[in-house]
Formats: sequence, C-alpha cells, structure tokens
Amino acid sequence: MSNTTAKSEMLSYKGRPLMRKDNILYYGSMSDRYIIMMQILETKQVKDLSVATRVAVQLQQTSPNVRPKDRIVKKTEKNGLWTAMDIASIWLTRALSAK
Repeated sequence: MSNTTAKSEMLSYKGRPLMRKDNILYYGSMSDRYIIMMQILETKQVKDLSVATRVAVQLQQTSPNVRPKDRIVKKTEKNGLWTAMDIASIWLTRALSAK
C-alpha cells in the first residue's frame, strides 16, 4: 500500500486526524501544539458491538521538552464516546486558536 492510499484511508473528525491504538484514541496532529488523548475506560455490549460508556479525555501539549506529567492541560471523564468527541473537538479548537 502506498503512502497516498494510507493517508486517504486515515480517519478524521471535523478535519483533524483521529487514530486508535487498542482502547486509546488520539485526536489531532502531533505537529500541532496540542493533541487530545481519549481512553475508553468502560464498555458495554449492544448486540454484537462493544460500545464505550465511560471515556477519559485529556488535552495534552505535544512539546517533547515538557515532562510527561506536566503535558496534561485539561482532563475530564464523559459518558459515551459521542460526548467525549464533542468536548475534545471544542478543547482542541480553542487551544490551537489561542496563540
């Protein structure tokens, strides 16, 4: 698979990249100053589908010069992936527009 095909198949939400690794989702670009990390804490089965019921959301700095503990700017827990994505989009938009 070529790089152009891989990039075109990358998920995005409201124009920003969305990547998943196991139960952790990353929203935004590592080349930006901030990124959102969402961790699925609980799920429930709905028919044959596993649905997130509790999600931790963190707005983090991407600077390698900041200690990992100090990278977290804001954090919250939300019920469901939809509300987590909603707050993630708001936080990331506001953080990236404030210069």
